[in-house]
Amino acid sequence: MPQKRKDMVTFIGEYSAKIDDKGRVVFPSPLKGMMPDGGDMRFVIKKDIFEPCLEMYTFEEWERQSADVKAQLNFFKKDHAIFWREYMRDRAIVEPDAKIGRITIPKKLLDSIGVTKEVVFSGNDYKIEIWAKEKFEASGISEEAYLAIAERLSQQR
Repeated sequence: MPQKRKDMVTFIGEYSAKIDDKGRVVFPSPLKGMMPDGGDMRFVIKKDIFEPCLEMYTFEEWERQSADVKAQLNFFKKDHAIFWREYMRDRAIVEPDAKIGRITIPKKLLDSIGVTKEVVFSGNDYKIEIWAKEKFEASGISEEAYLAIAERLSQQR
């Protein structure tokens, strides 16, 4: 991953929110407050590759990440073209409304992570993860597993 720029937004914290049957949810005001004043409030939402959650990027971060992925591909190779098509599939652009900060997440994306009534917005540095509340609570690992990963990672440096 490229080095972090000073103007990038950092998201921190976990916030629960109820979602209605139309996929509308109020974007947590603490996360909204981490955005620059007067900045672009558009976000791109996509399904995570490895976990049953959605990833939510500022539009600027999405453009940066997509450019990095695209730069590694050769579109004259069929696998690369197929990968890119799949990479760009099932994306949504959302923007909190000015009144209460509500966003609408497409049902297909919510269904892909098993959302029923409540979600957790989890700040994860350069992105926000959106989880079905039950799955978020079950996603934690034991302290022993966390320490074992930390030790392995420290040996790779």
